[in-house]
Amino acid sequence: MWVYNGRAYDLSEWIAKHPGGAFFIGRTKNRDITSIIHAYHKNPEGIERLLERYALDRDARPGDVHPKCNAPEFLFKEDFNSWRDTPRYRFDNKDDLLHRVKARLRQPQLAARIKKMDRLFNIVVAGLAVAYVAVQAMRIAAPQWMPLPLFIIAMVLLRCSLAGFGHYAVHRRQKGLNRVFANAFDINYVALGLVTADGHTLLHHPHTQSEVDIKKNVFTMMMRLPCLLRVPVHTIHKFGHLVTGMPIRIVDVLRITRKIGVTEVYGTWRNAIPHFAGSVALRLLLIGELVTYALAGDFLSWAPQFVATLWISTFLIVSSHDFEEDTDEHAADDADPQDWGIHQLTEAYDLKVIGNRYVDCFLSAGLSSHRAHHVLPYQGSGFANIATEDVLREEAVKFGLEWLPAKSFVTDRLPKLARAYLLSPSRQAQERQWGLVREHCSPTAWKASVAYAASGFGGLGSV
Repeated sequence: MWVYNGRAYDLSEWIAKHPGGAFFIGRTKNRDITSIIHAYHKNPEGIERLLERYALDRDARPGDVHPKCNAPEFLFKEDFNSWRDTPRYRFDNKDDLLHRVKARLRQPQLAARIKKMDRLFNIVVAGLAVAYVAVQAMRIAAPQWMPLPLFIIAMVLLRCSLAGFGHYAVHRRQKGLNRVFANAFDINYVALGLVTADGHTLLHHPHTQSEVDIKKNVFTMMMRLPCLLRVPVHTIHKFGHLVTGMPIRIVDVLRITRKIGVTEVYGTWRNAIPHFAGSVALRLLLIGELVTYALAGDFLSWAPQFVATLWISTFLIVSSHDFEEDTDEHAADDADPQDWGIHQLTEAYDLKVIGNRYVDCFLSAGLSSHRAHHVLPYQGSGFANIATEDVLREEAVKFGLEWLPAKSFVTDRLPKLARAYLLSPSRQAQERQWGLVREHCSPTAWKASVAYAASGFGGLGSV
C-alpha cells in the first residue's frame, strides 16, 4: 500500500515505470507519500491524476502504513509510529510559498538558466574527479611534490566536494548513470549511499525536524560513549565500516532484495544492478586506496586524511539544522495545517566556508544554498539552487519571513557542534549524574565502548 492525502493506493505496477526511477517508489511502500510527491514534483497536480489509476477507492487505514516506515527500527524513537507521527501538511493552497516559487521557476528564461547551471555544475565535478585522482597519484609516485600537509588538506576538500556531488546525485532521477554516480555520497567515509539515499531523500527532506526525520537521531549514537573516548572509539568504529562493515551491509541489502523480490523494490533487476554495481565499485575504490597506501609504505599519510575527512564531513552533515538543540514538536496535524514550504525554509539555513556561494557549494558538501535545496529538493545541483535563491528570498519576504544570512561553518557551527557532540557527558553519565571520573571508569562505559568499536566491523551501530 501507499498512502496519499489519506487515501489508499497500490502502486506496485508503477514501480518499474516511474520516470524518477524505481528506487523511489519501491522504498516508499507502506508509507504516507503526500509530502514526498509535493516536494519532488514540479507539477503534483498531474501526479494526482496519474495516481487515480491505482486508487483502491477507500480511505487509508493504520494497517496500510508500516509503523517504522519499512526502515531499521534503531533509526527511530522506541515509541515511534508512522501512522501517528508522520506530519500532515496541506498542499491544496495554490497561493502558498511552494506553489508560488514553483510557478516562477516555470518561466522560460529562469528554467533555461537552471539547466545551464546544472551543466556547469557537472563540468566542475568532472574537474574535481580528475584532481582527486591526480592528487593521490602524485602522493604515491612523487611525494616530494605532494607534502603531507598539502595532501591532507587536498583530500579533505576533494572528498567533501565529491560527496557534495553525491548529495545532489541521490536527489536526481535514479535513471541511467545517476544510479551509479549517486554512490559518490559515500566518498567521505560517513555513509552508505545504497541505503542512506532513502533516509536522506525520502525521510529527512519531506519530513524535516519531525519524528520521521532520522537525521535527528542517527548521528547521536556516539553519545553513548564517554566523552574522552568518543573520538578514538567512533573513529575505529568508522574504520570498521570502511574495511568490512559497509561491504557486509551491501551483501545484506542484496540478500533482502532477493528475499522479498526485486520487483517489490526496483521493479526489475535491470533497475537494481546499476545501484548495487555503483555501491560495490565505490567500496572497492575506498578499500583499494587504503591497500595501495599500505603497500606503498605510506599508510601514515592515508590515516590522517581519513580521520580529518571523517570528522569534518560528519560535522558538515549535521551543521545545517539545529539537530544538537532540543526542538519543539514540529509535526503538523489536520487541526493546525502548516505551509510545508515555510516549514522547510525556517528549519534549514545556509552555510558558508569562505563566503563565495559557488565555491562553498562544494566546500560545504552542497549546503551553501541549503534553504533552496530544502524547498526544492528535486533540483539536481547546488548551482541550480544558487540560481533560484533570489526567487525564494523574494517570495519569502512576501510571507513576512526574515531572510537570515548564511552561517559560518568554521566560526559558528563547528564550535557549537564540537561542544554538543564531543564534550558533553555520555547519555549514561547524564542519566545517572556521574562526574567525569566515574563516567570514564565505569565498567559499563568501557563495555559499551568496546562493543561500539567492534560493531563497526559488522556494519552496525550507525549509518
